[in-house]
Amino acid sequence: MFPLLTPARTRGFLRATAAAVTLSSVLLTTGCGASDRAGGDAEAATAAPAGFPVTIDNCGMRTTYDKPPSRVVTIHQHPAELLLALGLKDRLVGTAFPDSAVLKILDAGPDFVYGGYGSAFAENEGRSRKAFADAGIDTYLNREYCGEKRVTMKDTYDEIRTIGTVFGVPDRADELVADLEGRVGKAAAEVEGEPEVSVFVYDSGDKSAFTAGGKSLGTELIRLAGGENVFADLDDVFGDVSWEQVVERKPEVIAIYDYAGAGSVKEKKEFLLSQPALADVPAVRNKRFVVLPLTATLVGIRSAYAVEDLARGLHPESFR
Repeated sequence: MFPLLTPARTRGFLRATAAAVTLSSVLLTTGCGASDRAGGDAEAATAAPAGFPVTIDNCGMRTTYDKPPSRVVTIHQHPAELLLALGLKDRLVGTAFPDSAVLKILDAGPDFVYGGYGSAFAENEGRSRKAFADAGIDTYLNREYCGEKRVTMKDTYDEIRTIGTVFGVPDRADELVADLEGRVGKAAAEVEGEPEVSVFVYDSGDKSAFTAGGKSLGTELIRLAGGENVFADLDDVFGDVSWEQVVERKPEVIAIYDYAGAGSVKEKKEFLLSQPALADVPAVRNKRFVVLPLTATLVGIRSAYAVEDLARGLHPESFR
């Protein structure tokens, strides 16, 4: 049976993966180019276990797999993390980030490309899913980008189970889901009965604030952690709001999304603290900030850990 990562090992794994996976170009992790693997390795990677063929409907595209993919390239960080958590390191031949590096992945000779954001398969840049299919390469898009709907933790669990099915490791997927569900349940139980803490998500922006709306997974993470997104009524995953609206809603905590290209956490805090108009906002006045990696708010394995981190930030007294 596949051994799940322990809490300490999992956090170490997440840190190591973040450093190894977030690249500015394609990193070939196994093999070089499209050359075949040697004998036994190739057979182990491509052998079809019981239960195949399987047909998966992903974002309206139906794909039948006669056997698990054996040479996988991921676009963006969170798909790679999921594959590694499922013990599929031997299938991962490369990862691409940013999107502009994607076309280089053909050099890795993949039979499967797993995209984390909708931009992974941008038609206007010549890398539509049809283009990959025409090249004989199967694709899968993170379900968060299948259409406009509210994203929940169920989407995370369903994503893990679907990928487990595609790769012929459903037992590993079930075990991983059980671990993450237990982690979320434990964190939620710690803050059960505590008064809800109002939270403003600050992604980026200066003239206006780019924030998480009601359809985002971030909103559910906040709820599970004993809080309430002050812009849960924003009918979108993300959107712009005015600073006047932020002031009016008086958030007690500000959750800062951390990712490259939008200013450092230090710069974001300094900006918020330097704005006279925000001086009386409780979160700013009391300097109550919680920092979350953006990848922790996406459909992937980090989201379960984000619930605990948020809960500790919103209700520190419950974890003493």
